[in-house]
Amino acid sequence: METQRGKPRFKRDMRIKPDAVPKTVTGRKCDRAGCPGEGAHRVPKSRHQLNEHIWLCLEHAREHNEHWDYFAGMSEREIERFRIDAITGHRPTWQLGKRSANMRDGHNRESRIDPFGVFSDVAERPKARPPERKLTRLQLVALETMNLEPSATLQEIKTRYKELVKRFHPDANGGDRGAEERLKQVIKAYGVLRASGLT
Repeated sequence: METQRGKPRFKRDMRIKPDAVPKTVTGRKCDRAGCPGEGAHRVPKSRHQLNEHIWLCLEHAREHNEHWDYFAGMSEREIERFRIDAITGHRPTWQLGKRSANMRDGHNRESRIDPFGVFSDVAERPKARPPERKLTRLQLVALETMNLEPSATLQEIKTRYKELVKRFHPDANGGDRGAEERLKQVIKAYGVLRASGLT
C-alpha cells in the first residue's frame, strides 16, 4: 500500500481470495436416467436404505433434496413414536423399577438388548477379578519381610504392620536385640510399600 498526499492507495493486482481451484473430475456419471452430468453428489436411496447411496449431478441433487421427505408414508403415530425415540438416540429405555422386575420374570427381553449384563443388577453381575499388580523386586522383598502374599490388600498390609510392630517392639521383648533388628526390617519394608503407593 502506498500513500499519495495522505490518502491510502491500494494496488490493483492485490488478491484477497486465491484463484478458484479447478474441480477434479471423478468420471462418475449422474444416476438420473438421460443426464450427461457428472455424479459428484451422494444422496441416500431412501429412508430404509440410508447407508446405500446414489450419485447425482448438482442440479439433480438439489431437486432430490427439495423433494426428500424422511417421514413420507408414515402415520402421525409413527412420526410421534420416532420423535420420542430420537430423544434417547433410538436406544431402549425402561421406567424406574420396571427393568429389575422384568429381569426376575422368565421372559427376559433385556438379555437380548444387554447380552453382557452391563445394566443388570449388581448382585447378578459376574465378579470381576482384581487387576494383577506388577511388583518390583524391592516390593516383593518388602511383602516377604512382612510375611504377606503379593496379592495382599491395603487393609491386610496395614493390619500386618500393626501386628508386627506390637510383636517386635523392644518393650514387649525385654530389650531383645534380635527383636529390635526385626522391627527395623518391618518398618523399612512398610516404608517401601508406602512409598510405592501400595499402602
